[in-house]
Amino acid sequence: MIMNSKVLRLTVIALFLSGSLFCLDAFGGQRSSVRIYLPREVTIKDNLIKLSDVGIIRGEEILAAKAGEISLGRITTAGQKVVIDRPMLLSRLACSGIPGTRVTLTGAEEVTVQRQHRIISGSEFEESAQSFLKKNPSRDGVCQMTATKAAKDFIVPASVGEFEVVPRFYNQNSQSHLKIRISVVSQAREIGFQEIVYRLKYYCRRAVAVSDIEQGTVLTKDNVRIEKVISEQPEPADWKAPYGLIAYRKVRANTVLSRNMSGVAKPPIIVKRNQTVVVRVEMPGILATAYGKAMQNGHAGDIIKVKMQISESSQRVIMVKIKENGTVEPVF
Repeated sequence: MIMNSKVLRLTVIALFLSGSLFCLDAFGGQRSSVRIYLPREVTIKDNLIKLSDVGIIRGEEILAAKAGEISLGRITTAGQKVVIDRPMLLSRLACSGIPGTRVTLTGAEEVTVQRQHRIISGSEFEESAQSFLKKNPSRDGVCQMTATKAAKDFIVPASVGEFEVVPRFYNQNSQSHLKIRISVVSQAREIGFQEIVYRLKYYCRRAVAVSDIEQGTVLTKDNVRIEKVISEQPEPADWKAPYGLIAYRKVRANTVLSRNMSGVAKPPIIVKRNQTVVVRVEMPGILATAYGKAMQNGHAGDIIKVKMQISESSQRVIMVKIKENGTVEPVF
């Protein structure tokens, strides 16, 4: 069959116009097989990233469904963000048999994808620790508690169901620091934790010399004052003002008195080593005395060794108790 040139020309024009109409969308632009709108940010529930999670897909039903199943990667850690740009997206589409000539991309140049999760903020951990400390005071005399560093945020994966934060004391060996471990617990299993360390300071008392104190001087309210200070160590449980004690050495004014600077007045030594002493044995109706040589220094009431000369060739060591008058009596 032979068509004349006029009919052929009209047929070609008709085909061209119909093709052009096929390629025009409702807005007058060129129509593609698949149109994908890309937002700037997307949050997904699962680890696997699919194109249907990232963009809004329109176009031919079969191609749109195929495009939606294309994998764009995987989120491997909590809090991770994956950035997908247009060249990568077109490359994945082409690998799946959908060439770029059949795709129209609109919206953002790249999409940031992150997994849906919940965040326990650092301030929430700190509030939990403070509440726990109010209910469970662990140190007496603490006047200041300062966290050594701010607590970090904790990301709870979307796969975790119900959870709770459980604070407890941890490693309490130090007097200057207090550590609290706050566990994030789900189904009786710890899925994460934060440790908050506090530096502790205490109210303490100390004795300070008001003026120069000579050795042997009795400490009183006139030469010693008591000050209240803040210290990194707690006050000893047996601390008391040193009034009535004796200065063991000279102390300059404004010196803080330590324990080794003063103490109870030591009684005088009544018997000295190698000193000859009178040994008295006194019983009802009987009084006997003898001489011996002290083998040790001693105060009144001390028990010491004394060497007795029994004969010219015989000696004996006995235990005696020193009396206030300097004599000694055997201890039987």
